Amino acid sequence: MAGPYRWVPASLHQRGIPAGALHVGNDEDGSEIYAGRASHEGDIIPAKVIPSKQACYVSYGGEEILKDQFEVLIPAVFSWQYSMNGQVPPGAVEAGYTAEGEILYLGRVRHDGCTTPGKIQPSHGTCYYPFGGEERSSREYEVLVLN
Repeated sequence: MAGPYRWVPASLHQRGIPAGALHVGNDEDGSEIYAGRASHEGDIIPAKVIPSKQACYVSYGGEEILKDQFEVLIPAVFSWQYSMNGQVPPGAVEAGYTAEGEILYLGRVRHDGCTTPGKIQPSHGTCYYPFGGEERSSREYEVLVLN
């Protein structure tokens, strides 16, 4: 898809991720986290990609799930805007969708001193994110918005 941003295929078998990927935060040990998305159970889910750990995680069904095949976001001009309770501002980046067709947005939260990405699911009023081996959620988050 041509436009102000694009999703580029990647995998854990590559040495790193495509140049220009969007850095969205840092893990507990300081490892850089990038915006990604991956397919799982018929959904396309926003993901956290940690190249130094050869890891890509999605949150689903209460779990943090490792994915081998994924895409990384190559940005145009983005900013982060605070939001809560499933709300997303105009220009929010559509990062995936559920099997039922609900749009999922790319969000990020602060957790234990880390900034980590996740999926905003408006119908659930929260941002889910993979952390510490499980799916967590926060009603307060930042939303990635195209400027």
